[in-house]
Amino acid sequence: MIQPARILLLLSLALPLSTAFADETAKEISFAKQIRPIFNKHCTACHGGVKQAAGISFAYKDDVVAPEGSIVEPGNPDDSELMARIISEDPDSRMPPPDHGPALSKKECDLIEQWIREGANWQRHWAYEKPKRPVIADNDSDWCRNAIDHFVMRKLDQEDIKPSPDADPQRWLRRVSLDLIGLPPSPAERKDFLKARKSKGDAAYEDVVDRLLASPQFGERWASVWLDQVRYADSKGLGADSQRNIWKYRDWVIDSLNEDMPFDQFTIKQMAGDLLPNRTIEDQIATAGHRLTQSNEEGGTDDEEFRVAAVLDRVNTTWQTWQGVTFGCVQCHSHPYDPIRHEEFYKFAAFFNNTADCDLDNEWPTIAVPIKRDDYAKATELDQQIDSLRKEVWQHDHDLSDRNDLWKPLKNLTASTNKPTKVEVESKGDHDEFFTVGTISQHTDVTVEAPLPEKLQRLSAIRLTALPSDSVKAVSDSEWGFVLAHIDARLAVPGEETPRAIKLSRVIADQPNLPMNPLDSLNEKNNRGFAAFSRINYPRTAAFILEEPINVPDGSKIKVTLKHRHFLLASFSLMIRRGHLAVSDSEEFSALDRDEIKAKREKFKKLVAERAKIKSTRIPVLRERDEGFGRPTHVFIRGLFLTKDKQVSASTPESFPPLPKGEPTDRLTLGKWLVSPDNPLTARVTVNRLWAQLFGVGIVATEEDFGSSGESPSHPELLDYLAIRFQNDYRWSTKKILREIVLSSVYRQSSKFRPELRQRDPQNRWLASGPRFRLPSETIRDQALAISGLLNLKMGGPPVRPPIPAGVWKPFSAGDKWNETKEDDPDRYRRAVYVYTKRSIPYPMFASFDSPSREFCTPRRLRSNTPIQALMTLNDQSFVDCADALAKRMKESEGSLKEQISFGFLLSTSRQPSEEEVDQLIKLADANRDSDSPLTPVATVLLNLDEVLMK
Repeated sequence: MIQPARILLLLSLALPLSTAFADETAKEISFAKQIRPIFNKHCTACHGGVKQAAGISFAYKDDVVAPEGSIVEPGNPDDSELMARIISEDPDSRMPPPDHGPALSKKECDLIEQWIREGANWQRHWAYEKPKRPVIADNDSDWCRNAIDHFVMRKLDQEDIKPSPDADPQRWLRRVSLDLIGLPPSPAERKDFLKARKSKGDAAYEDVVDRLLASPQFGERWASVWLDQVRYADSKGLGADSQRNIWKYRDWVIDSLNEDMPFDQFTIKQMAGDLLPNRTIEDQIATAGHRLTQSNEEGGTDDEEFRVAAVLDRVNTTWQTWQGVTFGCVQCHSHPYDPIRHEEFYKFAAFFNNTADCDLDNEWPTIAVPIKRDDYAKATELDQQIDSLRKEVWQHDHDLSDRNDLWKPLKNLTASTNKPTKVEVESKGDHDEFFTVGTISQHTDVTVEAPLPEKLQRLSAIRLTALPSDSVKAVSDSEWGFVLAHIDARLAVPGEETPRAIKLSRVIADQPNLPMNPLDSLNEKNNRGFAAFSRINYPRTAAFILEEPINVPDGSKIKVTLKHRHFLLASFSLMIRRGHLAVSDSEEFSALDRDEIKAKREKFKKLVAERAKIKSTRIPVLRERDEGFGRPTHVFIRGLFLTKDKQVSASTPESFPPLPKGEPTDRLTLGKWLVSPDNPLTARVTVNRLWAQLFGVGIVATEEDFGSSGESPSHPELLDYLAIRFQNDYRWSTKKILREIVLSSVYRQSSKFRPELRQRDPQNRWLASGPRFRLPSETIRDQALAISGLLNLKMGGPPVRPPIPAGVWKPFSAGDKWNETKEDDPDRYRRAVYVYTKRSIPYPMFASFDSPSREFCTPRRLRSNTPIQALMTLNDQSFVDCADALAKRMKESEGSLKEQISFGFLLSTSRQPSEEEVDQLIKLADANRDSDSPLTPVATVLLNLDEVLMK
């Protein structure tokens, strides 16, 4: 039965509509442009990804359209529950309810009805559709220099706006220099360009761009953009925020950009360089980008909690950086607007959940990276040989120690401790296990004694198995691990008052790569050794081989003392909570050093010694846990790691293209998926980021959100053109796509203010003029150093510490000192990308100009305008140094005061000053003629000109 309200609505549809609305409804309805915004506005608060009242979510087609019982019947609005609810006048039936918001307008109801009548076509959001190569319409305009211009011109024609004329050549030169290398052009470069322009025309512009793209300073300028995404810092964050030695990753980014590493390879190496065949030193350095997560060294913290936090941060950073999607909210609930379900977050997290790192203070796993890049190839060759031999020798030894037929488990154990720690014993079939009960005391020694098996005539090895207290639960919820600082073994022979010492010479652990050396357990003067550091999920085993097999008299007992001397932050003693022992009389353990294996062991030692001669620094990297020690991944209820729900396996969201069939579901496959031709977002997000750096705002303004709640692109076809050009035509070449953009007429336009656009396009979204906005913090500082002549172009190396205001540096970590570089130290004037980045104490000048703290991924910087910025450029010691140096540089130039000031002006702005500008600056110098340097105030003014601080 049709409700009265529907009759009224149908009657109203017969009435004349406004011309504009009639035109709108006369066309086929676009779900993405016309219907989804209505749902997002009125419906998703109660029927979205977070709250799904009545089991309905407008984020998913199947909840709304198609299956029986859905609220929309395609082609039949009269029988659609959705239609009945939105037009109902009954407050108990109307949607949304009166206390949740206003009713839909008549126009919105009409649009939904027409959409249903036309078949309720459900379109995915534009960003989730694969880019299509658009047709480049010829605008028949002399203004267009390349395809980019045609797309922009089409929009300007639609708005009946003319583009701006070309910028003055010298202004373009300054703009493109600052954009591509972050430094202003020198007077000589300006002179050469203006001369070449007269003789070569547009080719002169191309020559400048090619020169800048080939400059080593290119990588330094663009590295900061990437480092914002991956939250690069030289400190660990949280807690003490102590120093982290990871600057080799920063240098790898700079080198990769300078070498124009294809972005697909740039991506794959960072996602899974450690999983590449024949991985190199640089492949592994690339993975350090995912080790930039924060860690917490504060006393009393649970390293598993912060390990999980790091894994989830890697998930969020990957989606923000490569996909431009706000994936983080899916940790706690399904996405409010986009078709991404809660459990899909954890399926994606499974890709990262089995890396070997934990929230440790030693940053393990790490690799030794040569200080000199020239040594990388040699170090890679040695590392590959060492790794191969290590695995080969370990596999040989482990195959033997893992053979159960060689071991005889011990029964009838007795156990005791030297501390209040309580230990008990229970039978487990063929063996007995000791286990602790209640509170654990620091420095606990567990002594286990047992009769040796009757048929055992000789003893050649002892095997220890350490287990979690609850072996089933620990697989998903790891327990605190252990560190066996020392093992003492003795043989108690009947009739002898003192047990005989058993000499142990070798340890065969259950994994080839461990954070501590198991052999250290044989040294009674250390606190390290065989360990599950710092958590334990699975049983762990180690075989301790006797120096020489010993005879075992009848009735002998073995007495083993397990010493524990390691604890975390005075809170958590790392000791074996449960374990059992076995012994062996096999002669095979005595033959471990037969000639073939002995030669490999000797070669291994020589290679390690040779590698140690290459001066290196250790940085944290990604590494997968060894096979058989994988962690299961669970959905966290409401995002809390303590409340685990069902177990899931690694995969990508269903609303995205699937992973390649037949490939392992690991990080390497994930990296390839991110840059596959079917991925709809990676290329778009990347070119949009480049565009935003050049024009001040992206084609999609919300760089961090390409989803339903983000802004639509100002030029959709241009975005897809650039994405396809970047991915397919240029084969992911960053330099080539930048070259095309900066050689366009759009980029070359004058940025002079146009009053007629004040109201119509105040943000220059239609691109009717050239870019004009404040420079980023790094460029402001680097430009001042370049203008003054102080800039030190030394590349790479450990972070530097230029001057900071007194009282700012008060770190939690006493060892993290700001040893300020002196005035005669060239490192004082290195580029901004090399300045030490501490998360809890951001560099003051950078912070005042909107640089992020790098605690989290920062897809875009929001520019502010505050008095602090002016105070910084006037008074900060770095800018004072620059003003003094610029004054000296002007004074040392030839000519009169007017010529000196004109030279300083040219250095600062890349143009000659007007007579009026020079006269004002001369007056300023005259007013300070009694000072030590009358030109210093002039230099200060020049460095603070709006024209200098703006692009």
